[in-house]
Amino acid sequence: MNMRRYILRRVVTAFVVFLVILTLNFVIFHTIPGDPVRTLFQDPRITEADRERLAHLFGLDKPLLEQYVIYMKNSLTGEMGLSFTYREPVAGYVTERLWNTVILVGSASVLALVIGVAVGVVAAWRRNTPTDYGLLGGSLFLYSMPTFWLGMLALFALTKYVPSGGMYTPGAMYTSAFDRLLDLLHHLVVPMTVLTLVLFGQYVMLMRSSLIDVLSEDFIVTARAKGVSDRTMLRKHALPNAMLPLVTITAINLSFIFGGAIQTETVFSWPGVGRLMYDALITRDYPLLQGSFLVVTLAALLANLVADIAYAYLDPRVKVR
Repeated sequence: MNMRRYILRRVVTAFVVFLVILTLNFVIFHTIPGDPVRTLFQDPRITEADRERLAHLFGLDKPLLEQYVIYMKNSLTGEMGLSFTYREPVAGYVTERLWNTVILVGSASVLALVIGVAVGVVAAWRRNTPTDYGLLGGSLFLYSMPTFWLGMLALFALTKYVPSGGMYTPGAMYTSAFDRLLDLLHHLVVPMTVLTLVLFGQYVMLMRSSLIDVLSEDFIVTARAKGVSDRTMLRKHALPNAMLPLVTITAINLSFIFGGAIQTETVFSWPGVGRLMYDALITRDYPLLQGSFLVVTLAALLANLVADIAYAYLDPRVKVR
């Protein structure tokens, strides 16, 4: 019963936060200076009456409070409006780009997690040795490196061997699904590698710190006193407890998978949600921006909710009342 109450309380809190973020999402984009109709339709032949009709078509002539009510109602029902730029429903356009982001950021996140945890274990097990210093220093260097800078270096260095951008070769005719997959992987390898290197450092540092703390606990000392081998002690006793803090950072990065990587997608012209938000910001496409942010917000809230519930099950020290 306590667990049910705990989960219900977390769900209600997440929903309230979601409503607050939706409101801020509306306010922020409607306080941005400039007229989106004038920005989109700069043809001198368009008269003021034409602009008024366009504003009416997009609902921009309604009172701000009425726009807010419509926006909240539509957002809660999954209706994100019509894009100013593409003249298409925002929901369908964001969903199409979402899968492209999942391919790029999802694969990079999984690689960064697996490699980062393994390197963090090695660094913690060999702490205060040259191996530890080298791995930790390299992780800090990669973690602090600007994504766009590393991406541009990769482009300059590898542009002769791999495509410089995009997801597929323009105008390519594929004879089979396997050929299409190969083309996708050819375009994916460099942006995925760049993003993996950027995410890699945080997992190494977190895993190293967590494992060092666990190795100093009394139950580890007791296990060693009983004659448990180092390999068994590390695999069965230390690692399961050291992995708990990774639940939080993994959940946060799950929202990153759906939110996209704006810098990486922009540098490599990857057609994902991050690039979509960048283009929408440049063109002042308010519905598209709001729809993209809605997806990012919902993903972040769900990821944190999953992390909170997982912690309650995995860690008995978390009080559930």
